[in-house]
Amino acid sequence: MKNLRKILALMLALAMAVSLFACSGGNGDQTNPPEETNSPEATDPPEGEPSDEGNEPGGDMADSITLWTYPIGDWGKEDVVKGLTDAFTEATGIKVTVEYLDYTAGDDRVNGAITAKGTPDLIMEGPERLVANWGANGYLVDLSDMFDSGDMDEINAVNDGIMKACTHTNGAIYEYPLVMTAHCMAINKTAFEQADALQYVDLENHTWTTENFIKAIQAVYDEFGDTVGAVFCNNQGGDQGTRALVNNLYGGTFTNAEHTQYTWDDPKNIQALEQLYNMDGIEYDASLVGGDEIAKFYQGVLKVAFCWNIAQQLDPNMAGTGAEKTISGEDIAFMSFPSETGESKLQGGIWGFGIFNNGDDARIAAAKEFIKFMCDSEHTVDAVKAAKYFAVRTTAGGADLSNVWADEPIMAEYTKLMPYLGDYYQVTTGWAQARTEWWNMLQEVGGGADAAETVAAHVAAANEAAAG
Repeated sequence: MKNLRKILALMLALAMAVSLFACSGGNGDQTNPPEETNSPEATDPPEGEPSDEGNEPGGDMADSITLWTYPIGDWGKEDVVKGLTDAFTEATGIKVTVEYLDYTAGDDRVNGAITAKGTPDLIMEGPERLVANWGANGYLVDLSDMFDSGDMDEINAVNDGIMKACTHTNGAIYEYPLVMTAHCMAINKTAFEQADALQYVDLENHTWTTENFIKAIQAVYDEFGDTVGAVFCNNQGGDQGTRALVNNLYGGTFTNAEHTQYTWDDPKNIQALEQLYNMDGIEYDASLVGGDEIAKFYQGVLKVAFCWNIAQQLDPNMAGTGAEKTISGEDIAFMSFPSETGESKLQGGIWGFGIFNNGDDARIAAAKEFIKFMCDSEHTVDAVKAAKYFAVRTTAGGADLSNVWADEPIMAEYTKLMPYLGDYYQVTTGWAQARTEWWNMLQEVGGGADAAETVAAHVAAANEAAAG
């Protein structure tokens, strides 16, 4: 109808040879989006007529976008997300259609959409997927223009590794971060107390040294006579725990600083693997993944867990039976991983938004509006609380984010771990293959193979993958 009105107006003008009025054709950006998006033609309406094609603010944004989100806290719950998107729609006029992904089939769903050229406008996940996968392969929009020096200062004040993780080696920023957390380990505080092992633990700061970790595990083993902790290695599930355990014990690294090479043949890692193998109370267990370990810890079978985080502390084993308690009501204390100095380097998670490049500038602009609303406005507090993690910046839209969890004692206490966040090396090339090599290596070392030779073989395979 819009094109017909333009044609009729032009014919009338020619017939009368008089310019009665200017037929508004917009700003000249009347380009068609790719056919696969099935989006309406992005043309502007005649002047004075309401737009049914674009968003009111500026007139150059689409009036609807799609968001796919992995289950990051309550961002996986429709009722919570609807409240956030409704607030965005009320403020901007842009409607948001949401699809909820899980970690079982979510990657296949996204990869299928990429093949079919039917990707969403926005996706919520972490750097492993947004930066090292979809961004690196050219599917995402570079978000560099969304950050000014103030944004960078606010984020770097929390942790200067956040933006490094969200930025590809080509200089493009493929993730706009919202929240982060630190992965940690946990102890059965009640069992440690019974074994007189709490003397080796700094519960105030949630830290311990390698020497005290060894003493504590021995004390608990002497008291109960069973496996205290399991180096689980059935597959990659929860492997951030085993990586942090091995790397921190004597100060080894997993990759180089440039994230171009895997370095777990570091002699300090070999020393850690051998130390764990020789300890009473620690067993390499090829029958368990991280989730299985958590379940056995919750049941009281294991007295330490190497796969832990704030979500588990709030709801152990996701069983809904009470925060910080095992199934039998024993107390759980979260802990950083042991290191020689007591100051470990924790693995972290960083979650935020990426934008798929569907070739439609209006939809990209609307998606950026959504990101700013959720990540850098007075509404960011609500977006952070929905994720149930910690803000990646000190303030947003004038709102102080440092006290978001002030009224939640467990969350507030967990912030003590945040300064220990280490290098976000999960964006290293060949990451999927490296994870496979890691758990296979643990299985072989746990089976009695020579640690140095086994590690050397598997790290070589990981580096071959990294080299492309």
